[in-house]
Amino acid sequence: MMGIKEHDMASSVSVPDVGSGRWRRRAQGVGVGAAVAASIAVWSIADPLLGEDLVVQQPGKDPMDLGFGAILTFSLLPSLAGWGLLAVLERLTSRARAIWTTVAVALLVLSFAPVLSVEATGATKLTLALLHLVVGAALIPVFWRSARTAREPR
Repeated sequence: MMGIKEHDMASSVSVPDVGSGRWRRRAQGVGVGAAVAASIAVWSIADPLLGEDLVVQQPGKDPMDLGFGAILTFSLLPSLAGWGLLAVLERLTSRARAIWTTVAVALLVLSFAPVLSVEATGATKLTLALLHLVVGAALIPVFWRSARTAREPR
């Protein structure tokens, strides 16, 4: 049972204001970091630990080995682009959350087209699909939750 002093201390704990811009940007930065970390984790399991070389070949091009640098780049740059798009939408419209989420989900779905069209082993294609999913799973909920809503002032 909580005593009066303990209750007073518990009620004085500072909780971040979900509506504050600082909290939103921090959460979004964590989302980008989580997306990159998750993709590196998937790559770390698939490539070095399981020995599955992530080699893809597009028609008419040389085979490309997707190593650490490629995974870092292909998870970080789209994540930052998504963050930038959300920031722009928040300045332009009160419906930024809905527009951004629709665009993000559509791009996630469309991102599977190259995965299906490249020449690669089944395990490589599965790993690439999983990489796309973990980036989306890290970013979409965090950006949706932290985006400015129509009820909040711009």
